Parts: sequence; structure tokens; C-alpha cells
Amino acid sequence: MSDRPHLPVLLTPVLNALIALDQPPRRVIDGTVGAGGHARALLEGGAESLLGLDRDPHALALAREHLAGFGERAHLAHGSYLTLRDEARRLGWDAVDAILLDLGLSSMQLDTPERGFAFMREGPLDMRFDPSSDAPTAADLINTYDDQELADIFFRYGEEQHSRRIARAILKSRPIHTTTELAHVIAQAVPRDRGSRIHPATRVFQALRIAVNDELTAVERVLPLAVDLLRPGGRLAVISFHSLEDRLVKQYFRDASTEIISPPGMRLEEKRAILNLITRKPIEADEAEVAINPRSRSAKLRVVEKR
Repeated sequence: MSDRPHLPVLLTPVLNALIALDQPPRRVIDGTVGAGGHARALLEGGAESLLGLDRDPHALALAREHLAGFGERAHLAHGSYLTLRDEARRLGWDAVDAILLDLGLSSMQLDTPERGFAFMREGPLDMRFDPSSDAPTAADLINTYDDQELADIFFRYGEEQHSRRIARAILKSRPIHTTTELAHVIAQAVPRDRGSRIHPATRVFQALRIAVNDELTAVERVLPLAVDLLRPGGRLAVISFHSLEDRLVKQYFRDASTEIISPPGMRLEEKRAILNLITRKPIEADEAEVAINPRSRSAKLRVVEKR
């Protein structure tokens, strides 16, 4: 795992949403704790105790180191954010005051070649958030799926317009075992737009990572779990990094905050809202943050409060 300093994105807006309230939260969950940047700031900002979860054992080890000074106020567990309710109950928490989900890939993972997330330096085609699991790797998908299955992944999760051409090129070049091998095959298959600064492999690598970790399904499942665990008045903050994630979060928040009540004389299927929108539009990084942390450029923060 890279030892480059981890910069938590949108830190001030997150603290404003979850900590800068009339009464600091007693119980907070950071469902994607990473190296502990947001968690540390939340504890320093007044959170009484925090539960941090992460699928990546390497990130969790860093979080333990960075949060050691908080003693029993910080509880860390190896697991997906889909287990947040079970982990909370292990602590005796029936409800919590705030939950943060920082979705997607961390800069630490990108900067570690042996994790296989990036194509600029050679590494194995792994891409699992939890490399200790027995889940299929990106290499497994690349070397066993047929061209239709690969093209569907590239188009659905990467919105790659040349998905079929790339899939056919991959089949002709198999077996492919490293990140640079795959990037070269993609670059040879796709005519590069001279005016574009985006490498031709960017969307394919995003798509493979999402498929390997089943990220979109996990996002769909965790949102109602998180809301259910919040106390009335508790807040959920979600940071997403690409449009597919943000679309799911936006849709769920909009639906859960919409109320339908039958007017007199009409019979409509009524629906009670369970959330209030705190951010009607996503909060994005300002120029100063982007200059310090380019990864924050694509980050979007949405916040809701439970009724």
C-alpha cells in the first residue's frame, strides 16, 4: 500500500453536515474508513465514538495506526459497509447519529501497482477491494468472459463507446495478466482522440473495477440499510466519484424525500417521506481543494436527514 499522505475529500463540507450541529453526534459510522482521514476529523470535531469499516485490510491497518490515539472512542472492523448494521449491533448500537460513505477508489489503492487498479505502472490485474478474498479478479474476467460479456461490462459500467471493438481485441490477445498489457491492447484497438487528455483504457479500467467489486449493487443495497440505522434527525452523507454512483444516490434520496398525499376527493397511492434533503444539489470541491488534491475534482457530496 502506498505511503503517500491521504487527503480526505470535501472534508469541511462533511464536517459541516455531520458535526457542525447544535449537538455533536454521539455515534458515527464511517462505512468506508480508508486510512482514517474523515474518521479522525469527525472524532476531533466532537463525535463521541466512531465505527469505521473497510473491505481493504491494508487501509484498515493504516486507519488503526492513525486513530490509535482515540482509544476506545474508535472501533474498526474489516468488512463491507453492507455489514454496518451488524457491526453496529455488536457495539450495542441500535441507532446512530451520522453515517458517512466515501464511495469508490482511494488514492492509496491507485498508487499501489500490485493492487492492479491503475494502468500507468505494471501490476497484476487484481482490482479487488479486499485482496484477501476468494472473489474473481479482473484477470479472471478478462481471460474467461466472452466478447459479449466483456463488451456489456465496458459499456454498462464505463460507458465506453468502443466496447465491442475492445472486447474483440482482448479475446485475440489473451491471456492478459498485467495492467500495462491490457492498457496496450486497448490503446491499439481504439483510435485515440488527439484532443483528449483521457487515456483510452480509463473507462475500461473503471468498468472492470466496478464489476469485480459489484459496486453499484452494493450502493443500491447500503442506502436503505444506512437510513434504517439512523435515529430521527440523524444524517447520511455520501461522496461519489462517477455519474453511475451519483445517479443511484440522487434517485434514492429524491424518492425517499418525496411525499404523496391524496387530496380531498381523490384516491392516490400515498407515500410518506422518510428523508429531508439537506443538499438539493451536490456539493463539489472548490478550486483550492482541487489544486491540492486533484482526485477531489470528480467528487460529489449529497446529504440527507432522517425524519
